[in-house]
Amino acid sequence: MAGNLYLPDGFDPKGSYPAVVTVHPGGGVKEQTSGLYAEKLAEQGFVTLAFDASFQGDSSGEPHHLEDPAARVDDVRAAVDYLQTLGYVDAEQIGGLGVCAGGGYLVNAALTDYRIKALTTVSAVNIGTSFRRDWYGTDSDAAAVPTLQAVAQQRTAEAKGAEPSYLPYVPAEPDENTPRDMVEASEYYLTPRAQHPNAKNKFLFTKSVSRIFTFDAFHMVEDLLQQPLLVVAGSEAGSLWMSAELYGRTRSPKKLVVVEGGTHMDFYDLPKYLDRAVAEAVPFFRKNLAATHGEHSAPIAPASGMK
Repeated sequence: MAGNLYLPDGFDPKGSYPAVVTVHPGGGVKEQTSGLYAEKLAEQGFVTLAFDASFQGDSSGEPHHLEDPAARVDDVRAAVDYLQTLGYVDAEQIGGLGVCAGGGYLVNAALTDYRIKALTTVSAVNIGTSFRRDWYGTDSDAAAVPTLQAVAQQRTAEAKGAEPSYLPYVPAEPDENTPRDMVEASEYYLTPRAQHPNAKNKFLFTKSVSRIFTFDAFHMVEDLLQQPLLVVAGSEAGSLWMSAELYGRTRSPKKLVVVEGGTHMDFYDLPKYLDRAVAEAVPFFRKNLAATHGEHSAPIAPASGMK
């Protein structure tokens, strides 16, 4: 796994800092929104880590371009493992922030990894539920059956020598039937706004879909999520129903922030919405991470660095 570690300005390697893992969306890489959140949080005194998922970006793993929810969840745990090896990170003050599908993966990791002491989701997506029920959540789970039948046919074809088939994360050519969020996603990922050579806008059809469609990031969230949760979403986001479901089902200390006028993609990089999410996350992490292990010994001071 490849990652970028961000350090506060005036960093003291002998200090003890709270840390936050940031988790990128499906189809994203660490140089995009997860890295931007990591940088912003480092400016507020946290050690932060943005990483590429296994099989994606600069991380290794074959076959590449695989979206495997189980691996994505374990990646979060591995990121926490790494932070706990750093002498200047307070092992009892590690949180997580996930964007889009990264939010769902973070939640799922936190259900069984209580080393994650507090978590924030931004434009959260439960990727399995979203794939089955469509972007707006209006379909039944049974709507997935035709796609799974196509997966079965394609898998047989590939077993007999056909080339692997890929699907795009976002539409390359949106039309009048494309949800607004997906139009904006195409503009984000496929234009100079945030385009990156490691984000190829494709994932393996058979090997990814068969894993994604049975995945539920929020399974048992009512009983197993014990950590404080901050949920941030836009009032105009087609994905808002997933943030609302997560908030509604969670029984641990929680806060829901619905930002008026915000769409799903606005929180990826638009200053008005990005800064609002960070402004909510910083005091949330300061309060809830410090509460788990007392105050950190190194000062929380603005500025950032990266290595």
